[in-house]
Amino acid sequence: MAADKVKVIFQPSGRRGEVDKGITIIEASRLLGAGIEALCGEKKVCGKCIVRIEEGHFEKYGVVSGMQNTSVWQPEVEAKFINAENMAKGYRLGCTAKVEGDLLIFVPEESRAGKQVVSKAARDIKIDWDPAVRLYYVQVVKPTFENCMGDFERICQALAREYGLPEILDVDIKTLRKLPGALRDGNWSVTVSVWNEKEVIRVQPGKVERAYGIAFDVGTTTVAGYLCDLTNKDVINTVSMMNPQCKYGEDVMARITFHMTTTDGLQRMTDDIIEGLNELVAKAVAETHPPLKKVKKKKGEEGPDEFIEAPEKDKTYLRLRMEDIEDITIGGNTAMHHIFLGLDPEFVGLAPFPPVIHHSMDIRARDLNINVNPSTYVFVLPNEAGFVGADNVGVLICEEPYKSDDIQLIIDIGTNGELVLGNRHKLISSSCATGPALEGAQIAFGMRAAPGAIERINIEPGTFEVNYKVIGRDAWRKFSEPHEMKAKGICGSGILDVLAELYSSGVITKTGVFNKTLLQDHPRFRKNPDTGQPEFILAFKEESSIEKDIVITQKDIRQIQLAKGALYAGCKLMFKRMGIEKVDRVKIAGAFGTHVDRTKALVMGLFPDCEIEKIEGVGNAAGDGCRAALLNVKKRKEANWCSRNVEYIELTVEPTFQREFMEAMQLPHMTDAFPHLEGVVLPEILHQGMKGAK
Repeated sequence: MAADKVKVIFQPSGRRGEVDKGITIIEASRLLGAGIEALCGEKKVCGKCIVRIEEGHFEKYGVVSGMQNTSVWQPEVEAKFINAENMAKGYRLGCTAKVEGDLLIFVPEESRAGKQVVSKAARDIKIDWDPAVRLYYVQVVKPTFENCMGDFERICQALAREYGLPEILDVDIKTLRKLPGALRDGNWSVTVSVWNEKEVIRVQPGKVERAYGIAFDVGTTTVAGYLCDLTNKDVINTVSMMNPQCKYGEDVMARITFHMTTTDGLQRMTDDIIEGLNELVAKAVAETHPPLKKVKKKKGEEGPDEFIEAPEKDKTYLRLRMEDIEDITIGGNTAMHHIFLGLDPEFVGLAPFPPVIHHSMDIRARDLNINVNPSTYVFVLPNEAGFVGADNVGVLICEEPYKSDDIQLIIDIGTNGELVLGNRHKLISSSCATGPALEGAQIAFGMRAAPGAIERINIEPGTFEVNYKVIGRDAWRKFSEPHEMKAKGICGSGILDVLAELYSSGVITKTGVFNKTLLQDHPRFRKNPDTGQPEFILAFKEESSIEKDIVITQKDIRQIQLAKGALYAGCKLMFKRMGIEKVDRVKIAGAFGTHVDRTKALVMGLFPDCEIEKIEGVGNAAGDGCRAALLNVKKRKEANWCSRNVEYIELTVEPTFQREFMEAMQLPHMTDAFPHLEGVVLPEILHQGMKGAK
């Protein structure tokens, strides 16, 4: 690296590269395609471009980042927008602070120009209602000199008499301290929240009709929360965010390494995810209130801004508070599970990859520093194995393959790919390291799903003309003027599309190499002047918002092949373990399960051949499983059964894994037949290089 160049990494977008020393952080963000708000045109008056400089050695990126690698603090400008506390935490103004050395920069959500589109919507799935927390309205007998029984015992007596609950229940000390006041405020009529029919966790004066809980799916890349009504199963709100741990690395091994190489690494990551969960709870609750409108100040009036409620006409608002959250369920892969709980994840990353605990846990919210009703329990779903965690258990209890006669293959595609195969007779699971390539990391113009990201691609065979669609715009390229597209990069669903389209159009061979004979002199094909590597232009400079051609490189193609090859090899080895050659149904879970084009998934060879009609996307099944556990205690028991009874196999120790992996690198496969692609892919492409090729 040249002496006048430094490394800059922006998170959570993952955009990175070398920039000239001495430019501002805003300028660096433009060069690297990481959008930061700058509403004032960098006149230093809006304060919208606040970022945080991360401190420490980040082995994943090969940088030592810190405030010492920025220009000196400018109090006359930055102190207007950043208080002393946040300055100490590493916050700087992007239009003022200059890059003087290697930096890892976190861009808070409010400072991002293109907000991340996190697709973790709750599906409409059947969930039997049987929550852990139930409400009981009781009229309690007032104490007298003749009957001076304790307040709590009076409540227990009323619950036993009217609802058949145990005569003596447990009670949390936090609840007990508020109980006398609630009884008297309600004139001895109260609503009691009882957890698992054995413990009182809240007492409210009068009759309360509804209880609320939230289910969390903590992914390596994204975190989603589902605020639910525990009395009627309704999803009140869905909230999501980028996992704040992304700055430590895109994959779980990077985060485990950060813990092992940084003194307080685990604590920092634990604090980050807890802070993120509290933000999501606060956001979910805040959105049950009317929006706020700023009060216009009188001429010459100074002081802080004031806001008033501005409710929408004919809309009712629940007006929930943080303490109204009375139950929480949470799931994530094994590394995310351990980091969330502050458990040492080191040995999860070392063979034979044992987790600290398999079984589920019930933990007080306050013991985890989650800011809800302090007596609330957090149900943490159990792990299956080192690299098949509670998120996969969530998928299982949602999709219920253990109740089906059909042999199902369930693939949860993320930074780590989890696989489940089987039916009610037998289930096996495994995982494979797909890496973050399918989510846009390690791809030259890869990005998160944000406005401007290419999400759909079609390439015309013969002409190799590209038609694409970007997030934030309904019209496809061929129906738009070039300047209207404002393409910025390519996100996960686009990455799946691009490999399938490059192959089926003939731009690349089944080995993943550019077909130079066909592409000779084509305006979209060229060698990069800096690297000498071949690349194919998806969007020309005039169609982009970053003043660059957006390309897919030979290296990018190889990274995608590695990810898809790992998934396919995993499937094949599991087929052999089960003694089967095909499956009845393929289900694709995760964010890809919402947006995946099932035909293109088969064309690129994510999994062995299957009837296209039997391939379905099941969305965020892990999150749906966490929601099912929130609304039905039997699902919690099923979760523990799954963690103990699904057979886990470690693919990397299988003697044929490397051979299967190498064969699966080709498109859709080196030797396996794909009869269900007949008529979908041209015969001369589908059968190229195979014995008996047509």
